[in-house]
This record gives sequence, structure tokens and C-alpha cells, in this order.
Amino acid sequence: MNSIKNVAVIGTGVIGIGWIIRCLAHGKKVKAYDLKIKSRIKVLKEIKRSSQYVKKMFRIKKINLKNLSFHKTLKDVLFNSEFIIECAPENYKIKINLMEEIGKNSKPQAIISSSSSGLLPTKIYSKCLNPERGLIGHPFNPVYLLPGVEVVPGKKTSKKNMLKTKKFYTSISMKPIMIKKELPGYLSDRLQEALWREGLHILNEGFASTEELDRSIEDGPGLRYSLMGTFLTFHLAGGKQGMKHMLKQFGPALKLPWTKLKAPKLNKKLKDKIINGTKMQSKGKSIDMLANIRDEYLVEVQKLRSKYINKIRN
Repeated sequence: MNSIKNVAVIGTGVIGIGWIIRCLAHGKKVKAYDLKIKSRIKVLKEIKRSSQYVKKMFRIKKINLKNLSFHKTLKDVLFNSEFIIECAPENYKIKINLMEEIGKNSKPQAIISSSSSGLLPTKIYSKCLNPERGLIGHPFNPVYLLPGVEVVPGKKTSKKNMLKTKKFYTSISMKPIMIKKELPGYLSDRLQEALWREGLHILNEGFASTEELDRSIEDGPGLRYSLMGTFLTFHLAGGKQGMKHMLKQFGPALKLPWTKLKAPKLNKKLKDKIINGTKMQSKGKSIDMLANIRDEYLVEVQKLRSKYINKIRN
């Protein structure tokens, strides 16, 4: 049983709101902090929109808004907080300065988790008091539904705090991916970035539209990846001999110039292709409408997936 009950969320953008909703859904008391005046309205609006999916996902009757409070100063939001989630912009200078302030104004034993999607924790916590409690907790959007979170230690992060963090995330129905040591981009974003870059080259050179590129994942590998990742999928592709045969048969293809790891220049022409392509794909649906469709799908697919994933992992 996890003993952490008091959570501070600093920054109420998409990720910050996601953390707020997930923590509230699991009975945590959440203090929210954001310099923007309208952040409270935005947070409450998103809680209202997403609540039907959150309640269905975690089988709860309601999200208790009495456990949520908004604060105008860091000192107020950090007071008595046991787990601090930082969701500031992806910028070293901003995060380093913020962590210095958080370190001064938080309980010495409070764990500080940055929601960075690629920055190194050792650098982020370089001016923070007690850096052994600082780490990365990189989630996936929408945070309130998806279970994955990459936990990345800095060079000074203690094993004890890594364990406490794992227990905390598990207590809010997440499945922590404990990374052995820090690396830029962590795991998932490095893999996604490779796919993104290759897609930009294909689009830039006129081989396919944004919709066709998305369909090539949605109706193919994406369906398999939701149950099995790249390696187990390729293991099956090797037939009876598994990965051994897979490497023998398809390994030589690694030498072929199929991919271009260097990103193309993001000029106006390429930007227009991306923006116009995704605008056509959305077919006039608002961001909220698309989010509702996505959230409903994610709830249903995770319920179905759980029946099969346990057969593989257990």
C-alpha cells in the first residue's frame, strides 16, 4: 500500500491536467499551481470532459473535486506535499531554475518528478537541494488513461526514491518502466522520433499523404504493437525458430538505405503538407471531439488488451 497522499502539480498544460485527473481519480489530494490566470477554468473544463472515460476506466463513481485546490505561489503548493510533479516547458534553463526553487521550498524527503519528455535529470536537478530525490516521470498523453510512465534516474537519484516512486505510480494504476540510467529522449520518444522523421521524409518527397502514413501504422503494425512491441513481434515473424531465423533472413536488410535518420528541413512547403494533411484527416472535428473519440477507444481497447496481455507476461 502506497502511503503518499499529497501531490503537487506544477504547470497545468495538457500533461499537468492529465496528472491532476489521474491522481484525483485515485483519491490523492492535489494542489495545482500555474501562473496563468485562466488555468483553473481550463482544468475544471477538462475534468468535466474526460470524467466519463476516467470513471469507466477505473470503475469509480465520481472524481472528488474537494481534493483539488489551486495555489498562486510555489510555497503554498509545495507545503506538506509528498510527491511533486513538475510540468513546465521543455527548457533546461526554466527547469533548472524551477527545481532550485522547489528544492528550497519543499520537504527534504519529498520526491520531485519532472514530466520532461527527453531532458537529462542530472542537469535538471543540478541546483536542487537533495538531488537524490529528483528523477524523471515521463508519461504518455492522455495521462489520465494511459498506464505507461518512464522513470529515469539522475546520477544522484537514490534507489530508495526510485522504489518509492514506482510504488506511487503503481498506486495510481500506472505501469512504470524503470530505466537503468539516463539517456536523452529516454525510450519511447526515441522510437517515436525515428518513426516521425522517416514519415516526414516520405511526405516531403511526395510518396504518401499524412493520412496514408497514419493508416500504414493504424491498420498494420499499430494493431500488433498494442499487444506486443517491436522485438516480440519480430520474434514471431521468424516462424518456428523465432528471432534466430528473423535475424538471419531480415538482418541483411539493415544495410539497405531504406531509412533516413537525419530529419528533413521543416520548411514552409513541408509544414503546409503536414498542417493541411492533418486538417483533412480531422474532417472538421474539434480537438475536444477527437479527444472524446480517442478516450473512448483507449478505455475499450485497454479492457480488451488486458485479457490477452496477461497471457503473454505471466
